[in-house]
Amino acid sequence: MKFNLTAFVFLFLSALTLSFCAKPKQGGLTIEDGVLSIGVEIGYPPMEYYESDSLTLTGFDIELTKVLAEKLGLHVKYIDTSWDGILPGLSADRYDIAVNITILSERQKRYNFTKPYIDSSMTIVTLEDSPLKIERPDIAGLRAGYQGDTTAQYFTERLRERSLTFSSFSYDKIINCFDDLKLGRLDLIVVDNIAAFYYAGKENSPFEVVWQGSSDEYIGLCLKKGNDALTAALDKALDELFADGVLAEISQKFFNRDLVSSLWE
Repeated sequence: MKFNLTAFVFLFLSALTLSFCAKPKQGGLTIEDGVLSIGVEIGYPPMEYYESDSLTLTGFDIELTKVLAEKLGLHVKYIDTSWDGILPGLSADRYDIAVNITILSERQKRYNFTKPYIDSSMTIVTLEDSPLKIERPDIAGLRAGYQGDTTAQYFTERLRERSLTFSSFSYDKIINCFDDLKLGRLDLIVVDNIAAFYYAGKENSPFEVVWQGSSDEYIGLCLKKGNDALTAALDKALDELFADGVLAEISQKFFNRDLVSSLWE
């Protein structure tokens, strides 16, 4: 095989030039260069959902992650996934972060979390004209719905451990819980206050929040275990967004209340 020295030198210099001109990587923070990929379960208003045109993705988490990505100099890409697959998707490197994940000790053993960016609590929701008078989480003899594999399910299971006897129904989507409550197939829904006040706060809403627990749940951005560099970068960006007042503005837009500032006090 003949060796062409001129061709070799040309190829070597070309490769060297390309290496200097190539776009630098974002510090190895993300799976895809220049992109913050986000796992979301679209269909959980007001956190992540499509507007009435079914084309525009919006919600608290959507606006939050857009400004976070901007802080980091990254573009955003949203990957819709089922709720039961959203955490395994992190381990499989399908995306960089998952949103709207309650920080639990058992989850912290398997995943990284940023500092919490919003606080939450359990609520019980009934129809506004329901004859039921629920002033505490005593749902004995009633039909309770919740979204499966969420803190609402865990809370309901703890009620059962207190020897309360009731019928429980698990749903894939939170909207299905509210649909069945409206149709009379459920007596109540156990759900976090974020979704509860969103649905109950709509004009002419048939729903009413009849009980709310203390704010003892905190939601953070979830990352693959060991992804410490991106976790630290996101924590820093969250601090800056709070200091700038951006987090409170987004909260007011979607909840008509500030659910974030108490976490930075």
